[in-house]
Amino acid sequence: MLLPRALLVALLVVPMADVPAPVAMFRGGPAHHGVYASPSPTLREVAWRFETKGMILSSPAVAGDLVLIASRDGVLYAVDRATGAERWRFATEGPVASSPATAGGLVFISSLDGRIYGVDLATGTRRWAFATGGERRFTAPGIHGAIPRTELMADPFDVFLSSPTVVDGTVYIGSGDQHVYALDAATGTLRWRVRTGDVVHASPAVVDGTVYIGSWDRYLYALDARTGREQWRYATGIDTVDYNQVGIASSAAVADGIVFVGARDGHFHAVDAATGQARWTHDNHGGWTIGSPAVLDGVVYFATSDGRRFKGLDARTGAVRVDRANRSISFSSPSIAGGVVYYGTSDGHVHAFDIRRGEYVGEFQTDGSKARLAPWVDDSGVFRSGRMFPDRTLDGMMVGLRTTFSVGSVLSSPAIADGVLYVGSTDGTLYALR
Repeated sequence: MLLPRALLVALLVVPMADVPAPVAMFRGGPAHHGVYASPSPTLREVAWRFETKGMILSSPAVAGDLVLIASRDGVLYAVDRATGAERWRFATEGPVASSPATAGGLVFISSLDGRIYGVDLATGTRRWAFATGGERRFTAPGIHGAIPRTELMADPFDVFLSSPTVVDGTVYIGSGDQHVYALDAATGTLRWRVRTGDVVHASPAVVDGTVYIGSWDRYLYALDARTGREQWRYATGIDTVDYNQVGIASSAAVADGIVFVGARDGHFHAVDAATGQARWTHDNHGGWTIGSPAVLDGVVYFATSDGRRFKGLDARTGAVRVDRANRSISFSSPSIAGGVVYYGTSDGHVHAFDIRRGEYVGEFQTDGSKARLAPWVDDSGVFRSGRMFPDRTLDGMMVGLRTTFSVGSVLSSPAIADGVLYVGSTDGTLYALR
């Protein structure tokens, strides 16, 4: 029997309307566990490469058949997952070191131009832009012991922008203007904003109606997701001499009533989600934790900069379960798939560690690292980053950081789907690894 045309159209259209728009964000979800439902890639094969015209510091997001990535060239790219071909691009007016999030058919991103954008996921067309009070880096006099000690200096290691988290139609994000913002996801209209004591470049975790986010003022904040009202704040360490051991750049992860966050005070912190009281702290002996932790099966994983460690701690007690040396520092956040944890280091490698067997199981080296790393490592392959910094001035630190990035560093955090790992590098390339 032939169906009436109107009924046939209805049968074809209704199922499509029921298909939800892809949702993806930094660390795999609003709780920031960094865990992906995927088989574990071996890192032995490059499925494809996608080249941008700037360094990639941000992390990719996988949304349906697209991989979304932002670059320091100021562009947000949508890349075909199967082929690595560009589907569309959206240009901001400044470098982008914020990781994209998607919800409701839009992509959200923050740019150094001081705006937060909502972009159509299908076409790359701007739907709205929200102007903050402007971006800036954390500043302090004589930072990291640099001379002249009285000069107010921007911190060259404040390299990331806050990445958006989207929950129930609201975009939550921090800004260099010292505020945390809640915006209507569909329109970009301001719902609330809360001022902290300094730059906010961490990304918010949102769980059970509460926003958890750190600021460079050294406090971890718990804010009511609906109103922005402060519920509590937790203080990490302070350093008013060199301003080296102060501030929170790491994004929090929340699991089983505990907020986990790294800080530049050389410690890793576990904080009660309800009260803001410390559950435990772990001493990294001066090592920063800039990347965000991953949490799985009662263990929290993270990497450090100084000290060059990868660690796994018992989430309840802080007892050390894993402690292994890296050849280089790490600003990358670990991601977990199929029982394997993946993270990047500044020497241009992505590392794979099997958390079930407790074994290092593989690595990938970026093209930039293969081409330019050799002069900067010793005979055992340990990254000699100290040789890259010519003097104790801010200019010397900037030269050293640019030299470090020139070797194809991996500050990006991996996103993993269907057995493929996606990660960016300062060599300007987005890699798809099997």
